[in-house]
Amino acid sequence: MSTFGLERVLSPRTVALVGGSSRPSSLGLAVLMNLKACGFSGRIAVVNPNYAAIDGEITSPDLKSLPFVPDLVAITAPAAAIPGIISDAAAVGVAGAVILSAGLGHGAGSLAETVALTARMHGMRLIGPNCLGVMVPRAKLNASFAAHQPAEGRLALISQSGAVAAAMIEWAAERRLGFSGIVSIGDQLDVDVADLLDYFAQDDHTTAILLYLEAVKDARKFMSAARAAARLKPLIVVKGGRMSQGAKAAATHTGALAGSDAVYDAAFRRAGMLRVYDLRELFDCAELLGRGFVPHGNRLSILTNGGGLGILAIDRLVELGGVPASLSAETIAALDRVLPQGWSRANPVDISGDADAARYVSALDVLLEDANSDAVLVMNVETAVAPTEGIAEAVAQCVRDRRTRKSDVAALVLASWDGADERTAATFEAARVPHFPTEDDAVRAFMYLVRYREASVALTATPPSIASTFTPKTAAARSVIAKTLSEGREWLDPAEIVALFEAYDIPIVPTVAARDADDAADKAAPFLAQGLAVAVKVFSRDISHKSDVGGVILGLRTRERVAEAARAVLSRARNARPDAVLQGVTIQPMIERRAARELILGIADDPTFGPVIVFGRGGTAVEVINDKALALPPLDMNLARDLVSRTRVSRLLAAYRDVPAVPADVVPLTLVKLAQMAADIPEVAELDINPLLADEAGVLALDARVAVRRSPRLLAGQTRLAVRPYPSQWEGELALRDGSRVVIRPLRPEDEPMVESFFRRVTAEDLRLRFFQAMKNFSHTFIARLTQLDYARAMAFAALDPSTGAMVGAVQLHSDSLYENAEYAILLQSDLKGRGFGWALMQLLIQYARSEGLKRLSGEVLAENTTMLNMCHELGFTAVTEPTDRRIVNVVLDLSLSAVDALGADILIRRSRDQSGVTETTR
Repeated sequence: MSTFGLERVLSPRTVALVGGSSRPSSLGLAVLMNLKACGFSGRIAVVNPNYAAIDGEITSPDLKSLPFVPDLVAITAPAAAIPGIISDAAAVGVAGAVILSAGLGHGAGSLAETVALTARMHGMRLIGPNCLGVMVPRAKLNASFAAHQPAEGRLALISQSGAVAAAMIEWAAERRLGFSGIVSIGDQLDVDVADLLDYFAQDDHTTAILLYLEAVKDARKFMSAARAAARLKPLIVVKGGRMSQGAKAAATHTGALAGSDAVYDAAFRRAGMLRVYDLRELFDCAELLGRGFVPHGNRLSILTNGGGLGILAIDRLVELGGVPASLSAETIAALDRVLPQGWSRANPVDISGDADAARYVSALDVLLEDANSDAVLVMNVETAVAPTEGIAEAVAQCVRDRRTRKSDVAALVLASWDGADERTAATFEAARVPHFPTEDDAVRAFMYLVRYREASVALTATPPSIASTFTPKTAAARSVIAKTLSEGREWLDPAEIVALFEAYDIPIVPTVAARDADDAADKAAPFLAQGLAVAVKVFSRDISHKSDVGGVILGLRTRERVAEAARAVLSRARNARPDAVLQGVTIQPMIERRAARELILGIADDPTFGPVIVFGRGGTAVEVINDKALALPPLDMNLARDLVSRTRVSRLLAAYRDVPAVPADVVPLTLVKLAQMAADIPEVAELDINPLLADEAGVLALDARVAVRRSPRLLAGQTRLAVRPYPSQWEGELALRDGSRVVIRPLRPEDEPMVESFFRRVTAEDLRLRFFQAMKNFSHTFIARLTQLDYARAMAFAALDPSTGAMVGAVQLHSDSLYENAEYAILLQSDLKGRGFGWALMQLLIQYARSEGLKRLSGEVLAENTTMLNMCHELGFTAVTEPTDRRIVNVVLDLSLSAVDALGADILIRRSRDQSGVTETTR
């Protein structure tokens, strides 16, 4: 249900506590005390049939007896009573409930199922059960049993653990940080992580979101919400249970490498979330983000009175990927003027152990003017000659003074005071200077924010197009898979693997199957005639790793040796695996590529996130080396390059000594192809290419295994991908009234230059009618919002001139959190009006909206835009002038009305997927 009803739940006007108690240390009394102590201005009622009054509050026997209908009900009653309480709450019209009690059980027939069904039937939102509660300081709401009242601030905290939420409140109180909201979600019977990410992403009072996560239930919903939130504000996650699952036993190396936590890490990365690994790191990130600090880059200057500590800080900075700021000549000269001889004249700026407050401030003023530095870490070690408290006060005042002159300067200063006492900490708190107990803590916190900024940039980076270099033959690939499944087989045979890889343009060594030794000699003859040695490998769908059973013999150059090898590998396999069915052997020509690097590429199936792409160092010791990285499909070239860069083997792809480099994008492009296969053919459950050889000539798969299955999700008509892929089925053509046609396809991230060019060909007046204001410049960020779509929430169709490929129009929609109503927008090249172009695009959008199950299509139109209003009238939209702004008309189309049926007919002339040349995917 996403954000539906959450505003009334998290900012209620009235609250009722059901299960209040006068018993000391009881849950009910703790919640009541917090509700009263937080200063809640609305009415508070207490429901308990066993007491006449609790803590001075007159009680009511049940919710139906209350003189008002509460927006929020906090429930601390025993589990057995909760279904009845929810039924009463739904009957009187309560907006939502937070269930703090535990013990409702799980699954079919449980109390939890009964409660959830009742609430869902009445549109009532539930938080919990088994949670700490809800705290929204701005709304003076504390419906929790937390020990302390959180302060008001701009951090939102979503936690699957009540204990973690309580710890965050305690820590924040010490650091004088506040929260826009704290929600402990417990068992997520209704409101889940994704719902709250949507809510706080749109909350004007929240600047950053902190998330403690243990497990994701709905991967696609989570990914969609997380990606949307991370584009708007910092999203920091710490995940519990990292070590609860080790590498599983799997039929392929890929499956073994794709451990549960590694997949979560890939999901967080894809969403643009910043992952930290413990509460201390979460606290440090919150220390900076709670104050709205994000550095412009990764260059750090260090100012210290202790050279050794400065060197340690530099070491840690470089180790974590940061860059010691290089002091400019002007900065060094300025420091020479204010510092005594003997200062370090380099970064770290060591101003000696006798440095007093004046020396610190003089040096800090200079460093803050250096354009080569993105932040300054000020460090101090207490000495007998300079009072540390006075230095802290001077540094804090320096930051205050500069903040009044340059609003962003305060974001550049961090502090680490060795052995700081409460007074020093309070000094920095009052000046809003982030401070840390050690240089390691400070540098780590700085680098986490650098990573956040890099992730933010990556989220909106425009990927290069590969449409002209890669055209998958999906129909041919699907026929291979269909044949295997129709025969009741799970594993593709070698010839089928070659056909599948050829369909996706993944080079693979020729492979032929042979029944026995004589057949093997015959099948090897053509390769031997070319002067090539061959490899003989056992062929059994029951044996995952051939080398484990001695099932591989290499370097064979005669028919006799081939026959002997075939007999040998079959004999070894029978002895090692008497239970295995042997289909024979396979013959492959030996590929001699002296400088080739051995890589592994594959697709693994994660029970939560579905298909996962794995890349790393290949070979027989792949699990031992464990040099791998994971990513969620689909991929574009930027994402694929990032995947490669996160491995150690990526360094070997560059040239070294007399070894030529692997062409820059040949490996990333292969990963894009593999990810496209995962998106196009969901029956591919597991795939392993090991090794994939890579050298200056390109890539070549030497060995591969592919398992196919119809998973329960596929049988139920559900997708396996956590990130919705590019919807290629919506590619085609539209016929206009004058008989001409335009090419139609969904927008892709790499379309940014095309969209920018299109905007330049639209008149200023048409742009004003579309955007409600004069538009002269279109930034990368602005266009990225239009082209980098989450197809689970939004769609935009580009209309292209079939002769030139230029964009001539676009229509888009973006749905609400319930996926019921979508807002539309349309823009045409100005000289193409009057040909039924806009009409055709709107029909297409209506057709798409109905296919997605949306109920309404709405938009805002300027009252002067009579052309658009007339078209909306003809299409069946209702029109109402906006009461607060008479210049705007709100138009709404009810997609459930039968009058739309004719408009919703399939007007798209669809093109074959294999001919489209479209392989790009959503980010």
